[in-house]
Amino acid sequence: MSPKAALLDRIREHLNLRLERLTQAARDAHAAATDPGSKAESKYDTRSLEASYLASGQAKQVEDAAEAVGLFATLSLPDFEMDDPIDAGALVEIDLDGESSHYLLVPAAGGVSIEDEGREITLLTPASGLYRKLLGRKVGDSIDDPDGLITEVA
Repeated sequence: MSPKAALLDRIREHLNLRLERLTQAARDAHAAATDPGSKAESKYDTRSLEASYLASGQAKQVEDAAEAVGLFATLSLPDFEMDDPIDAGALVEIDLDGESSHYLLVPAAGGVSIEDEGREITLLTPASGLYRKLLGRKVGDSIDDPDGLITEVA
C-alpha cells in the first residue's frame, strides 16, 4: 500500500469516527430540545430555544461530516514528482521559520489534522487562503503569510 493510500485510509477512519460522534451529539441535542422538561417555565426561560439552536447546529455539522465522508469514500490522491506544480491531492511540506508543516490539499474536511509517520498533516480545502496560495507553486518557491518555503511535494 502506498504511503498516500495509507494516509487516505487514516483520514477516512478519522472522518467516520467524527461522523459517529457528531451524530450521537445531534441525537442528544434533539432529545434535549424536545424533552418536556426543557419547556419554558416563564417568558424569560430560554432553555428550549437554546436547545433547539444547539440541535440545529449539530444537525448542520452532521450534514457537513456526512458530505466529507462521502467525498473521501471515492477520493484518490495522485502522486506528485518534486518538480510538479502543486494541485489538488498534493501533500506539501513547508518550512516555516525552521519548523516543517505538512498540508494535504483535499476537497473537504479542512482544518482536520491527521498524525502520519510521526508528522501532523493538516487538511486544506479550496476555501483556505493557504490552499489557493500553494496552487501552481513548486518546491523551492516561497509563500508569504505565513512566510515559508515549499520544501517537498508528494
